[in-house]
Parts: sequence; C-alpha cells; structure tokens
Amino acid sequence: MYPEELVAPMRTDLTSVGFDEFKTANEVEQHMTDHKGTTLLVINSVCGCAAGSARPGVKMAVSGAEKKPDALATVFAGVDKEAVQKAREYTMPYPPSSPAIALFKDGELAHFVERHHIEGRSAEMIADHLVNVFDEFC
Repeated sequence: MYPEELVAPMRTDLTSVGFDEFKTANEVEQHMTDHKGTTLLVINSVCGCAAGSARPGVKMAVSGAEKKPDALATVFAGVDKEAVQKAREYTMPYPPSSPAIALFKDGELAHFVERHHIEGRSAEMIADHLVNVFDEFC
C-alpha cells in the first residue's frame, strides 16, 4: 500500500477537476447500482503512464468534449483496495489493469481502455480516443 502523502497529489489531479473518489467497495456498488446515465471511471495509479498519459488525457477529453459522461469517478489502485476490487468486478471480463479507463452506461460496461492501450501513447491520443467514445455512448 502506498503512503497517503505520496498519492495525495495524484488523487487531487482528478478530484480537482470534478471526479468523485470512491474509497470503499460500498461507494462503488452504490454508484453503479443507483446511477442512471454514463459514468467515466478512472482506475488511477502511481505509475508513469498514469501521470504522463492517462490522467492528462482524461482531463483533456472531459474538458474538450461536446458530449460528456454524466458522472466522473475514480478509484486508486494499490491504495483503496476494496474499491478497486469492486470496480474491477464491473470491468469483467477484462483482467485487472491500472491505470485503466472505463465508461459505463446505466451501470453496464460500454468501453474499456486497458493499461496496454495507455502505455506508449500520448495524452492527446488518449484524449482523442475518449472524445470519440463519448460521442458514441454519451
């Protein structure tokens, strides 16, 4: 488990732009069960591709897209283990991956971006991809 002082700025990177942070399995479950509409869920991570591509790309997509998800949420891998485990139940059949980006529609997985689709790609590429996903599903 990573120390909070290490992950705090990485959490804030998303929460400061409107992402709700789920720290418990119950918070994830409640949102997925009760929320109608679309939810962008970022499985955040301390790795370099999260800092260099995933978080910046997600922020660019959300700020620049005409169509946007109704809700923005995040869980933090390696820190909020129960919340991440519950989120990963919703991203089945994909194997555990962090960072990862999931779009849900009415609690059902509509699109998933695995770590290997983030690694080696620029934030702009991630953003462009997500804007296309938002156009299709939001």
